[in-house]
Amino acid sequence: MMMTLLQRYKTVRQRSEALAVPLLTEDFSVQPAVFVSPPKWHLAHITWFWEQFVLLPFLKGYKVYDENFAYLFNSYYNNLGERVLRPHRGNMTRPPLEAVMRYRAYIDLAMQVLLQQDIPVATQSVIHVGLNHEEQHQELFLYDVKYILGLQPGFPVYGDGYILPDEEQSTQWLPVAAGLYQLGYKGAGFCFDNEQNRHSVYLNDFEIADRLVTNGEYLEFISDGGYENFNLWHDDGWHWKNKQQLRTPLYWHLVAGEWYEYDLHGLHKLNLQAPVNHISLYEAHAYAAYRNRRLPTEAEWEIASDHFRWGKLWEWTNSAYLPYPGFNTVPGALGEYNGKFMINTMVLRGASIATTPGHSRKTYRNFFYPDMRWQYSGIRLVR
Repeated sequence: MMMTLLQRYKTVRQRSEALAVPLLTEDFSVQPAVFVSPPKWHLAHITWFWEQFVLLPFLKGYKVYDENFAYLFNSYYNNLGERVLRPHRGNMTRPPLEAVMRYRAYIDLAMQVLLQQDIPVATQSVIHVGLNHEEQHQELFLYDVKYILGLQPGFPVYGDGYILPDEEQSTQWLPVAAGLYQLGYKGAGFCFDNEQNRHSVYLNDFEIADRLVTNGEYLEFISDGGYENFNLWHDDGWHWKNKQQLRTPLYWHLVAGEWYEYDLHGLHKLNLQAPVNHISLYEAHAYAAYRNRRLPTEAEWEIASDHFRWGKLWEWTNSAYLPYPGFNTVPGALGEYNGKFMINTMVLRGASIATTPGHSRKTYRNFFYPDMRWQYSGIRLVR
């Protein structure tokens, strides 16, 4: 049975709070790196989004909960005024977590009033953006929690629900014939604006692996001097790697001659059959070059995706994040959602074990800077 909009809203909001249950109070305000947002900030920001984009314009007589929260919990919407800069989010011990939870309850009550009314189609469209926005932050929440806990000496356990299954032992190469294909979202359901418009692309013949690269295979790359061979790397990647003094994926640890990996269920021996995880675009490219292979373009990935299983990890492509033909941003703050990031970032396709169920589709265009690897990201090869 299909959920009502109110039921869908309640389900999404309850999941956000459920993700916070395993945390200690001390975990909520920590920001160990610029790209990490404190868990408390996530819970407040996704609540502010509902207030700003839905309640203020669409609920008659709505009264803002706290005028200061727009400055504290705006993320990057220049149209909506000044805000606390991202590197300073972890400095905010105030308002306390209890106040953020009261804010959430206030917004949820107001949204229940709105969602029990007859809602115009245009308003419903914004509400669906809000639901998907919150689901995006649920995944980001897990990335940030893992980084916060994973840098602590005791390697705290968050939970055991995010364990990557093993890959197949052998690789099957799936052929795709040259031809003209259609790329982009098609259907009546929700999609983000960056998935439109549907358009034609021409692809040459290629073959794509039916599985992801494993930890064991990546360890061969490390043992064979992959991080020391500049011929395998982009120039940017080579300088980035050397500056950061990196020699392994994020969360790998060599202990008494044995490899371990930190995950949300704690520190454990590296599973050589599991897919390699927390890889930057730079590392993914270098590994592909080491195997005399390459990364797929996002068009190749989308066209071939019906023929392999995906969803364990976001998969790097060799495509820059750029607008599709005919792409237009909507007026106002919502127009900043995707379009202004279409520079210097690269596309990842698929989903991950941290993605909220029901949030993925094969046309989904995720994007990160090429040096980022705190997200659940892996490697699929093309030849």
